[in-house]
Amino acid sequence: MSPVYDCRDEAQLLSGMRHARQTLSRGELVVLPTDTVYGIAADAFNARAVAGLLAAKGRGRQQPPPVLVAGVSTLRALVADVPEPVERLVEAFWPGGLTIVLPSQPSLSWDLGETRGTVAVRMPAHRIALELLEETGPLAVSSANRTGAPAAVTIDEARDMLGESVGVYLDDGPSHTGIASTIVDATRLVGGDEPLVRVLREGAVPRERLRDVLGDLLEPDVEDESGGAA
Repeated sequence: MSPVYDCRDEAQLLSGMRHARQTLSRGELVVLPTDTVYGIAADAFNARAVAGLLAAKGRGRQQPPPVLVAGVSTLRALVADVPEPVERLVEAFWPGGLTIVLPSQPSLSWDLGETRGTVAVRMPAHRIALELLEETGPLAVSSANRTGAPAAVTIDEARDMLGESVGVYLDDGPSHTGIASTIVDATRLVGGDEPLVRVLREGAVPRERLRDVLGDLLEPDVEDESGGAA
């Protein structure tokens, strides 16, 4: 069976991180804790590994995984441009539960799926995830569950769904929030006719907090336009 390391124990943490790095370098998958829910991770620059991640989740190339990074410098290396409003979002919500979709850097040689030239990027607020990212570089990470099932908030839930498709499981107890990240599409800020940010999924960061930072650059939803959703 794929090993599980309890990262709350220092000895297991050291062994688990070493094994996780080796597993990722071989193009295999790792389940790791984040500040939102547990994630299933692959080397973002290994197309076979990313394909394995999608297969483990029962997902097609039409649903490419987000990429987790250890800091803003890596974001700048992965995307074509970081507009000033995105700088504000990063300052306000990173590290944390906000995933930002931007046009990807065209010179990168990677294959995350049918991205249409974009990449979804997040910096998690979790010590284990950040330490691993510092050592491995960007990781393609999706919620640790089969597509259509609830996101795993414990290592046991992740193992029940993903089993032996994952090489190493890193356990840090129940997820801190259990709420998936908010995803925003900021691609129209880069050369778009109508520079607005659209919320694709509301999660850990509420829409109201996004509006505090973006103001009128946040695209209205039905509730905003009508003054109150039914």
